[in-house]
Amino acid sequence: MLSSGSRWLRWEPHIHAPGTVLNDQFKGADSWEEYLEKIEAATPCIRALGVTDYYLLDTYEKVSAAKANDGRLSNVDLIFPNIELRLGLGTIKGNWVNCHLLVSPEDPDHVGAAQRFLQQLTFDAYDDRFTCTPADLTRLGMNVDASLSGRAALARGATQFKVNFEQLVEVYRAVGWANENILIAVAGSEHDGTSGLRGESEGALRAEVEKFAHIIFASSASQRDFWLGRKPSATPFDIRKRYGALKPCLHGSDAHETQRIGAPDGDRYSWVKGAAQFDTLRQAVIDPAGRAYVGLIPPTRATPSQVIASIGIQNATWAETPFLSLNPGLVAIIGARGSGKTALADAIAAGCDAASENLSAASFLVRAGDLLGGVSVELGWGSGDPSRRDMLDYTYDPERDGRFPRARYLSQKFVEELCSADRITDALLSEIERVIFEAHPDKDGTFSFAELLEMRASRHRLAREREEEAIETLSDEIGSEREKRLRVPSLKQQILQKEQLVKGLETDRGKLVVKGSEERAARLTEIVNAAEKVRSYLRFFVNQEASVLGLQDEVKAFRQNTAPEALRQTKASYVAARLDEGDWNAFLLEYHGNVDEALSAKLEKARKGTAAWRGVAPEPLFDRMQSYLDDGADPEKTPLAMLEAEAKRLQGLINVDTETASKFTALVRRIAEENAQIESLRTSLTDCEGAAERMRKLSGDRQDTYLRVFEAILAEEQVLRDLYQPLVDRLHTAEGTLRKLSFSATRRADVGRWAAMGEQLFDLRQAGDFKGKGSIAQWANRHMRAAWERGDVSAIGQALKLFTEAWQDELTAVAKVPANDAPAYRSWLMRFAKWLFSTDHIQIEYSIDYEGTDISKLSPGTRGIVLLLLYLALDDTDHRPLIIDQPEENLDPKSIFDELVSLFISAKTKRQVIMVTHNANLVINTDADQIIVATAGHHSPGELPPITYVTGGLEDSEIRRQVCDILEGGEAAFKERARRLRVRLQR
Repeated sequence: MLSSGSRWLRWEPHIHAPGTVLNDQFKGADSWEEYLEKIEAATPCIRALGVTDYYLLDTYEKVSAAKANDGRLSNVDLIFPNIELRLGLGTIKGNWVNCHLLVSPEDPDHVGAAQRFLQQLTFDAYDDRFTCTPADLTRLGMNVDASLSGRAALARGATQFKVNFEQLVEVYRAVGWANENILIAVAGSEHDGTSGLRGESEGALRAEVEKFAHIIFASSASQRDFWLGRKPSATPFDIRKRYGALKPCLHGSDAHETQRIGAPDGDRYSWVKGAAQFDTLRQAVIDPAGRAYVGLIPPTRATPSQVIASIGIQNATWAETPFLSLNPGLVAIIGARGSGKTALADAIAAGCDAASENLSAASFLVRAGDLLGGVSVELGWGSGDPSRRDMLDYTYDPERDGRFPRARYLSQKFVEELCSADRITDALLSEIERVIFEAHPDKDGTFSFAELLEMRASRHRLAREREEEAIETLSDEIGSEREKRLRVPSLKQQILQKEQLVKGLETDRGKLVVKGSEERAARLTEIVNAAEKVRSYLRFFVNQEASVLGLQDEVKAFRQNTAPEALRQTKASYVAARLDEGDWNAFLLEYHGNVDEALSAKLEKARKGTAAWRGVAPEPLFDRMQSYLDDGADPEKTPLAMLEAEAKRLQGLINVDTETASKFTALVRRIAEENAQIESLRTSLTDCEGAAERMRKLSGDRQDTYLRVFEAILAEEQVLRDLYQPLVDRLHTAEGTLRKLSFSATRRADVGRWAAMGEQLFDLRQAGDFKGKGSIAQWANRHMRAAWERGDVSAIGQALKLFTEAWQDELTAVAKVPANDAPAYRSWLMRFAKWLFSTDHIQIEYSIDYEGTDISKLSPGTRGIVLLLLYLALDDTDHRPLIIDQPEENLDPKSIFDELVSLFISAKTKRQVIMVTHNANLVINTDADQIIVATAGHHSPGELPPITYVTGGLEDSEIRRQVCDILEGGEAAFKERARRLRVRLQR
């Protein structure tokens, strides 16, 4: 057996033939030839034919003989009897409910057995009892109309014979052969089906008829959805509870004339997935949604170009089945241990350039690598383009070789190894992110999850960095202002001391003045004080000149280095903006005004001021009594050179002896210098006295900046929420296992880390609320964590205010450095502020939760389920084949049934899935489309054993037998499946 498993084939389950007992409109001598030709020429091709007649099988026998004896209907692989009965139940259209017995032709005596079954159905009329046999039907017709005989009487009897539903049920249940070989179908229309039954009593009876039926003959989309449990008012649970099981819907042409042969109303053809054999119909009863369909074309599942249609293993003496056709749905590779299952999966993956992804040491390609030289793999694709690879050529460089994986391969033990660590690994997280990214509907031109997240969050991350830098700067400024505030008492004391010192020096100076020289001494003092004032003017302009020169250098460096580098960094950060070079030039930073002109003017003014206040030394006077200053001239507006000359002149007039003159000059200069220092100290005092107000404002600015950090954090958090929202919306509308998965973006505050950094600053041995290691963390967990992790900006501001107002003084009181060590304490205060307002312990994280538990806290087995859930259910934008080797590894049977079965059923409707498995549930309950049974022969040392593959679908009894023999619990799985779905079906 080398079939590709279950394929969609067209069935014609309800078609009459010339000679049908009622309403025979096939006319002419050539009606049989026309009938056969019409079926043979039907498009789409009819592969299974249900020859229909009322109560009889003779037209079925004639059609079967035409195929068996005359070679006709070569495209039709299955012909089976469809015996149409009329139940004794009337419809609102004035007709009778039609019931159909679909008989398996597998039993060589199926015609005789069916006739014996019919013989047990009776109809009472004319004070007589008639059986459902040609003879009694004819006799019934003659009772109705004595003028009739032969075929006409048979037809009249058929119109009169009504099958009692209760009797039909009783006989069917009593006859074992019927249970095994007959499927019951009822019409679902109002005209001649159960929908035509009305009334309360009829409603109950209708439900019983439909519950008894295996198949509903109906073609409307509404009825199909109802019987598949796809309506809000009729869920699968509702249908199973009321009608015993979900039901497949089929539709035939019901042809009674040549023109209608194979031409159902609206081209609503019946499609059944599986080989053209009666067991396929039984499988459709088990899986109505997956195996039966009514429509113009069968359901389209995997994209044809993304389907591996065949595999050929070349130059491999061990491959005794070198060529296999593959099904586009779910392919299950089974076999005993060491039978060659993984060898086939690895070979397919190698042919897809997918084997290099996640290949483990247990893989066939790794273990048997030394014996695979020269072996190649050729894959046929649904699009018709074959691909060929050497089996060992599975590693490559995508950029260099231009190759990319045409399938996703989860090799043996890959999921287990990825998920088996005690904690979530970067590899697992990266794989999850990849799947999430692939499933995201709006990738915005990015190629990875990290790139998409960075693109959307970078703006807010940069804002956060800027604000955090601003907090550090503000903390430094507050520290400086705090130091100034602490200097106020010292400055006041220094000013007081200086003033007392000046008074003493002035007294000393008075003692040196020669009597009669008091006026000159006062003038000298005035001149010296004016000289000190002018020196301060001179210092102002000298400093201004130096500063302007430095600023000119800064402007030059900004233009030559800073601005171009800033532009380069901006262009690198925002490549995706796709601006032209001319557009970027507009981003080159430049000063708003003409700074060169402003600086040149200011420099010239400073130099002129310097020259003017410095002055030029005057020529010596011939008359010592003549002053260098004009009468009425203001000394404080006189150049320094002139004042120094005048002071020298006055010194010579005050004292006669040189030593006294020298002392006097020194005192005068000292007094002037001390007065200048007093003025400087008063200026500093004024500045330091303003520090308290500036600290208050800077502290407010720092708190505002701290809150802006959280605005950026909250904005980044929202970016993550928005990033996941399409997936969250999808999960909310999903059904089954997928609903157990959720994504969340949250703030995480590492309180322990924050507290540990703080504990380094304090002496926790001292008394207080924060005594002892861990006390800060406990307090922060109670009062700060909620705001940090879940609060808005206002809540965070309130929490910080509570902390600073309630505990800042207590914490500063237990500083590790003594408060009397001023330099060390000032440094400590700055570190304290930076710690208190730090935010680097707060990060934005996203979590993947399964049934409300973060994946990092799940067991390795449950993580494996989550990963498979992502691959099978969420990664639906990836249409490539999915190859999985033993997905059930380390999973308990209940998890496999509860979680994985539904995932594989969903996945196979979207992409080709090739699965190596030992688990019967993953084969039987997923209704695998193709089973490949691997068998290995004798294993000689140094050689690979011969490997043979047998393939087919579950509708094939031999395949089902092998599934039961090979897979542990296979037979139990078949029985449990039938029990769970409430279907009556033999193995």
